[in-house]
Amino acid sequence: MVSALKFIAIVPAAGVGKRMQANCPKQYLCIDNETILSHTVMRLLSHPLISQVIVALGVNDQYFAESTLAHHKDIIRVTGGTERVNSVLNGLKAVDRNIYPWVLVHDAARPCVDHQDIDKLISQCLSNDYGGILATPVRDTMKRGVQANGDSCTIESTVEREQLWHALTPQMYKTDELTSAIEQALDNGLNITDEASAIEQANLPSLLVSASSENIKITHPNDLALAEFYLTKQKNKTNETDKES
Repeated sequence: MVSALKFIAIVPAAGVGKRMQANCPKQYLCIDNETILSHTVMRLLSHPLISQVIVALGVNDQYFAESTLAHHKDIIRVTGGTERVNSVLNGLKAVDRNIYPWVLVHDAARPCVDHQDIDKLISQCLSNDYGGILATPVRDTMKRGVQANGDSCTIESTVEREQLWHALTPQMYKTDELTSAIEQALDNGLNITDEASAIEQANLPSLLVSASSENIKITHPNDLALAEFYLTKQKNKTNETDKES
């Protein structure tokens, strides 16, 4: 892929990941002797079009300073907020918009994102001149449940899946538009779960760019082993490609 632009990515990493049932924030759990956060950030920085990464960290973060990322020249550290959207906004405020008219936002717990998918996202957004997200189409039958009781609930209805997608990251938008959309949504007290939802609330268009299902988010303990499997698979594939070339 060829582009005259360089890009910056924001990684909100101020969460604690309670569902992982770990004794440290999930982004600092290790896979192959490297933290999840390190795998994620370095995956972004190893992309030829991404020149810097902004990491939004919790106020009381005790782990980043001891990580391999702490003194990296292309990593900018900012203080995260109480919610993901606040962390992203703090990151956006640190972006030089003259240098980076576009910004990517990527989950700290998605270390398996593929460079080819990032290529597709950047290419599609630039071609259409508006932002979008990586996503995968829903394949399973979807149910809406009510009356939740622990690990079970009652089925209310079956939801048509034909036009449903799983939202992934990175999510890429024009820096000014995303900043304005998030600020407007927060001012109006709206619930913003990802960057696309802020763009939607601002009535701006947004793309769905099909991506690999390997781009999982590590949320539960079982996800750690799956992420390790995918990372090993991708590493082996890269090594084989390097040998062939």
